[in-house]
Amino acid sequence: MIDPIHQFQIIKIVDLGAPGGVQLAFTNSAAFMFGIVALVFFFLTFATRGRTLVPSRLQSLAEVSYEFVASMVRSTAGNEGMKFFPLVFSLFMFVLVANFVGMIPYTFTVTSHLVVTAMLALIVILTVIIYGFVRHGTHFLHLFVPSGVPAFLLPFMVVIEVISFLSRPISLSLRLFANMLAGHIAMKVFAGFIVMMSATGVAGILGATLPLAMVVALTALEFLVAFLQAYVFAVLTCIYLNDALHPGH
Repeated sequence: MIDPIHQFQIIKIVDLGAPGGVQLAFTNSAAFMFGIVALVFFFLTFATRGRTLVPSRLQSLAEVSYEFVASMVRSTAGNEGMKFFPLVFSLFMFVLVANFVGMIPYTFTVTSHLVVTAMLALIVILTVIIYGFVRHGTHFLHLFVPSGVPAFLLPFMVVIEVISFLSRPISLSLRLFANMLAGHIAMKVFAGFIVMMSATGVAGILGATLPLAMVVALTALEFLVAFLQAYVFAVLTCIYLNDALHPGH
């Protein structure tokens, strides 16, 4: 039987023991995350090492990536938001490369694990909160006080705004995690249909053309989703960071 969940299994590579009762291990997920960071680092290093007026393909790709994220930051958070460009660019490139690496057979999709996407979302939200209070002090709390609201409705609106703010890391992490998880499971299920139907003979092989076509279509769709999820994560990050720059309604 083909298990579509097996591809998400965390495997220990090096057991680091259990100091203080807390189990530590270097896993396949950690290995792929280190590999993704190294891949992005070496790509950007080699692409920009010999900058020329007529850029090479690697340099063009690096410049397009830079301008794409920079225009995203400026359009959502203004020129002032460019101070957060390193954070947004790092998150975008990490999520994008992680999603694409996960499309390679027999690799591991780190963004299909909620613990990874939740930590990325927490980095964004903690940056918003810390920078908001450091720059604006208690004025940052105006983010939860809509203007023009009648006094008798204000307490309810504040509660709604606080709940909405606290739900941001949840929605930010769940959106990325659920999309990558569901897409990979669907591809594995249809790939399993191909194997099982092909094993039944000539009729099964002919019947397997339909799930094969579905796998091809889902693969193309997953590549699109891999890019869109990285884009959405980066855009929402810019929108949330804009609240730290300009709190209030």
